[in-house]
Amino acid sequence: MTAPLNLTRFPVHLGLGGRAHVLPEFDGDMSWYETYGKLHPNDGIEGRLVSMHTFTESWDSWEVHPRGDEVVLCVAGEMTLIQEYPDGQIARVTIGVGEYAINAPGVWHTADLDAPATALFITAGEGTEHRPR
Repeated sequence: MTAPLNLTRFPVHLGLGGRAHVLPEFDGDMSWYETYGKLHPNDGIEGRLVSMHTFTESWDSWEVHPRGDEVVLCVAGEMTLIQEYPDGQIARVTIGVGEYAINAPGVWHTADLDAPATALFITAGEGTEHRPR
């Protein structure tokens, strides 16, 4: 048995063969995701990043995961996900504790908050892109 790890500091990669790999400590810098993308290249779209983040304000950028779904599970507070579909349609879904939403492949998304919130993310991260909000 290993010592418990904090998911906000040490995300997990779920890879091929049902394997779970502890990732390097998340330092809050977006370059961490670039490094992560290079750690398990052979897992392709089957690999999943499991992470948890606490937000104190609305996101200042959009992101998209072109090759797979992302599950967003709210574990504290409340957040409104804003989803922009390829046809230009905009959807808003507010999730509270224990509720989740799915960001489909190719759907740009961001989030608004009125108060701090924490969410767990299960992400098919290959090919993820970001753009300013």
